[in-house]
Amino acid sequence: MARNQEKAQSMLNRYLAGRQEELKAPKQRRPYLASECDDLNEADKWRQQILREIGRKVLEIQNAGLGEARIRDLNDEINKLMREKSHWERRIVQLGGPDYARTAPKVTDSKGRAVAESSGRGAGYRYFGAAKQLPGVKELFDYEPPQKLRRTRGELQSRIDPDYYGFRDEDDGVLLDVEAKAEKVLRAKALQDWQPGLDTAGGELNVDEQAGLAGVEVKHQTFKAYVPLPEQKEIEAKVLEKKKQALLNKYVSEELLKEQEEARELLRAK
Repeated sequence: MARNQEKAQSMLNRYLAGRQEELKAPKQRRPYLASECDDLNEADKWRQQILREIGRKVLEIQNAGLGEARIRDLNDEINKLMREKSHWERRIVQLGGPDYARTAPKVTDSKGRAVAESSGRGAGYRYFGAAKQLPGVKELFDYEPPQKLRRTRGELQSRIDPDYYGFRDEDDGVLLDVEAKAEKVLRAKALQDWQPGLDTAGGELNVDEQAGLAGVEVKHQTFKAYVPLPEQKEIEAKVLEKKKQALLNKYVSEELLKEQEEARELLRAK
């Protein structure tokens, strides 16, 4: 029993002695630039120190009662330490150490979505703990950009009308007039190329005379853009007459139909 107490006392003494030596020794300061460190173990030690500082500040920023100014300062300090950590991780890779950035977990927002990192400069500015509830920051996290509604193939097909295919381009008469003028010019040019003696220059082109001199028969055709349709009353009268005729054919005998036809002929003769 006494032996165990002596061993424990000796271990405690050694620990206390080592602790005092650490306190007496001058505290080593972290290099300002990661490129100033050429030792892999030292670089890994400074990275671990930064991680401990980040952990302490992240735990502190969870308290919403610190005030807006203190929360903003803490969030800025955490982001600064995060950038410094990324510098040391790149330095560790340059010294032949492991790539901690590749195996690190992805940062997510309040809804569990992965936060995209800015290319070339590590992670972008992040908000931790109570900083997410600050005025102006909460609205930034809650904002969702409007999504564009994609139309289905059926909706696109329903919007296609004859105008899409150009079926009614000639209804207004403007296109026909333009085409007729262009046709006259092209026809006169073709006649001039075929028979150079024809006079087609100057003044208005008389295509009929030029065609007659060339022995070409010209046929003029007229087109109607609109076809006259019967009125509604005429259509209703025609439908009613057909229905009456169908009922007569169904319920009236042939002899009665002949008598009615003879009576109509007599009325017409008078």
